[in-house]
Amino acid sequence: MSSSPLRNLKPSVALIGCGKMGSALLRGWLSARIVGDVFVLEPAGLPDEFQDEDNVSGYDSAAALREVASEIDVVVLAVKPQIMAQVCPDLKTIMPANTVVLSIAAGQTIGGFENYFGTDRAIVRSMPNTPAAIGEGITVAVTNAKVSAEQKQIANALLRAIGQVEWVEDEKLLDPVTALSGSGPAYLFYLIEVLADAGTKAGLDKDFAMRLARQTMIGSAALAAADPRTPASILRKNVTSPGGTTAAALDVLVKDNRMQSAFDDALAAATARSIELSK
Repeated sequence: MSSSPLRNLKPSVALIGCGKMGSALLRGWLSARIVGDVFVLEPAGLPDEFQDEDNVSGYDSAAALREVASEIDVVVLAVKPQIMAQVCPDLKTIMPANTVVLSIAAGQTIGGFENYFGTDRAIVRSMPNTPAAIGEGITVAVTNAKVSAEQKQIANALLRAIGQVEWVEDEKLLDPVTALSGSGPAYLFYLIEVLADAGTKAGLDKDFAMRLARQTMIGSAALAAADPRTPASILRKNVTSPGGTTAAALDVLVKDNRMQSAFDDALAAATARSIELSK
């Protein structure tokens, strides 16, 4: 980055796409006051909630960003993977050489971005998950060799606005990461569904069963978060009295390793699909 160290404490960002995830990022940045100017490229227009923000301005095309391109420290790509091929070539023509590219798009590899922007470009690839929409996400990120320590620190701060951040050195790990934490919320939502359905079959009212299942998931997650150093296995054992109702249920779930096998197969399928989508 060519800008001064003081300015780099609050980088100027071009946010490409302001849908659910893009809006979550922008909301987090503004709340934490960690960015300077934010230039939002969103053909549908800048969302109403950001219209009155003094340091946020909207643009409807990459060409329109040209007038502010020299001020951009980081370009954050928050568009669907299928849109990437449309916007990246246009962005390349206006971006300064020292602008960092930070992607939150699934299935888009560093090599793919280097094809768009060149192998000398500093690129960060990341995989968030949907709880990021409320600042409770977990994002896993990886860089290419061109990203400096300072640039990585800035990328980390931008991603921290939507939750926790983990860094890996091997990009291939993002495939199982996508399967576990990227797709993971869907598995847990499905678990709420099946728990509620089982409760209904056991005689509970449908809405009542859903309220119980949903709050049980929420409360259990909060309990795990409140004591992160305690292994999940210990938390489970704390609920399980020998010979009790929980033990009876767990005996069914662990019989023939059925639940573990189901998740093994599910993550293997999701990992394989992530690899396919990255090609």
